Amino acid sequence: MTGSFTAILERLIAFDTVSSRSNMALIHWIGDYLKEHGAEVEIVPAPDGQPKANLWATIGPKRDGGIVLSGHTDVVPVEGQPWTSDPFKLVETDARFVGRGTSDMKGFIALCLALVPEMAGKPLTTPLHFAFSYDEELGCLGAPHLLKAIGQNLPRPRLAIIGEPTGMKLGVRHKGVYSFAVDVTGKDGHSSQPERGLNAIGLAAEVISEMARIYDGIRADGPFDRSFDPPHCSYNIGSIEGGTAVNIIARQCRFLWDFRAIPGGHPDQMLGPLTAFIEKRVAELRPIVPEVDIVITPRVSAPPLVEEHDGAAEALLKHLTGANETVSLAYATEAGQFQQAGMSAIVCGPGHIAQAHQPDEFIDKEQLAAGDVFLRRLIDWARVN
Repeated sequence: MTGSFTAILERLIAFDTVSSRSNMALIHWIGDYLKEHGAEVEIVPAPDGQPKANLWATIGPKRDGGIVLSGHTDVVPVEGQPWTSDPFKLVETDARFVGRGTSDMKGFIALCLALVPEMAGKPLTTPLHFAFSYDEELGCLGAPHLLKAIGQNLPRPRLAIIGEPTGMKLGVRHKGVYSFAVDVTGKDGHSSQPERGLNAIGLAAEVISEMARIYDGIRADGPFDRSFDPPHCSYNIGSIEGGTAVNIIARQCRFLWDFRAIPGGHPDQMLGPLTAFIEKRVAELRPIVPEVDIVITPRVSAPPLVEEHDGAAEALLKHLTGANETVSLAYATEAGQFQQAGMSAIVCGPGHIAQAHQPDEFIDKEQLAAGDVFLRRLIDWARVN
């Protein structure tokens, strides 16, 4: 690793880019750093007016066919976790770096930035691009806006390497994640006369029970992919809230759920029969309670990464790393979005996902050294290909 790596990682960790906050200060700091080294930088603001942005930068010729090094700039919250040090102040030990985002995934971004002088020092034949996004931790919300900009007015890359922590193993497939809100409207009234109202919490419980029944079918019938645990699509009810007081029939109830789809699976496996059940139940109740309603609203859509079987990204990383084996990843990344945008995509980066999202999050120096070797090989390759 270069001598500047630690200073860069320390600066990145110091930016509190928890997803609920702005990442603009970090984005501008990275942009200024890259411009100082001759990179062409584009900042792509969030389209909804949030104080957030993606960053796209290029070193080398401005043409199609480049390689993307992709990472997200946001991190998960630290509240309620028993940290033994300031999460936003880098701590270095003999074997590791500790701090929020060290593993997921500012360590990878710092490696990329520390090697920028190396990339810019000699001409590249193949351009190297940086794609740094926002709100990945909220469901890969930022990358689609960056990918739209690439499709419209930025050079189209050949392939994308998403540097999530894989222990430098080649992640060629992962599940997709889709999340939804369900809003249930009933009829309020005095709790002593429940038949005169319609309890939205009870109706939500009916919907949740039906989801469990549908899921039994998914577990039995598949589709299956034995490289994942569980080897089929899955779902989870993540939160529920409703009602106003114990002596009032609940008028409103809302619950949130997500669906994890294996490649080849789709949330329609749950949504199709669930929608049919809801429509039937609302039709039964509406003559009695006209205001009854159950509405499903999509919140997050991050598609699976589908294995390309010796696609361009896999072939290049096997060549550069010498690895022959590939792995399935239990977590979702932005790789599926890059793939759907027409690029070959793979997930490979230093660190381990078990170290992410934890108190005293850390990344081993040994992992960073392996990432550094890989990126240097990529730079050498880009000079002659």
